[in-house]
Amino acid sequence: MAGHSKWANIKRRKGAQDAKRAKVFTKLIKEITVAAKEAGPDPDGNPRLRLAIQNAKGANMPKDTIERAISKGSGADAEEYFDITYEGYAPHGVAVFVECTTDNLNRTVASVRSIFTKNGGSLGKNGSVEFLFDRKGIFSFRRPEHITDEDSFMLELIDGGVEEVEFDNENGYVQISTAMEDFGSLQNKLEEMDIETESAELQRIPTTTVSLDNEAFLSVIKLIELLEDDDDVAKVYHNLEATDEQMEMV
Repeated sequence: MAGHSKWANIKRRKGAQDAKRAKVFTKLIKEITVAAKEAGPDPDGNPRLRLAIQNAKGANMPKDTIERAISKGSGADAEEYFDITYEGYAPHGVAVFVECTTDNLNRTVASVRSIFTKNGGSLGKNGSVEFLFDRKGIFSFRRPEHITDEDSFMLELIDGGVEEVEFDNENGYVQISTAMEDFGSLQNKLEEMDIETESAELQRIPTTTVSLDNEAFLSVIKLIELLEDDDDVAKVYHNLEATDEQMEMV
């Protein structure tokens, strides 16, 4: 997409899907529950839970909903969830990487395989598309009012390990990226700077992208949206490039 970095393109695509607030809340609650069960209810000693709470707040989830999810996850009768990934190709050679959190592996693999097969795609083996993506930490937040010197601001972020900074002055947002191994240090740097993020997550960023005509583009988007709508699917990554016109279509 002209004028946008490849990870910002993904973020914008994801943002359109995230308008389905109820679905978003369901997935965030599951992540909080899983994180609390995995390493306890204290976010100070549980980085995954801390991040899940941060993202829930960024989505304007009520405090009591967050607390109930933590309580559910830390209880003795908490459900057992598993993190699992699937890789494959959508129509027209578009690589798709799917991250899931599920309490029923058989149900999830059957659902994911069905979505690929019925929509012209194919589910592959582990490693079949993973090499086409780099793992990056992506943060998005409202531009602080006190930032008047962008260069000085960027230099301070570089101390925390930032690789790329993108100012969206039209909407008043800043999006930054870092290497996966520097995710924690950059998160700490933002807190030190009193910057509250609206989203902070590890994403899979494509190293190469695929451009399609409008008809082919929509056939791929259909498969991606069906995957995103599945309750067991946490995140979907792909290397489909979109024009501004195509973004308006979805």
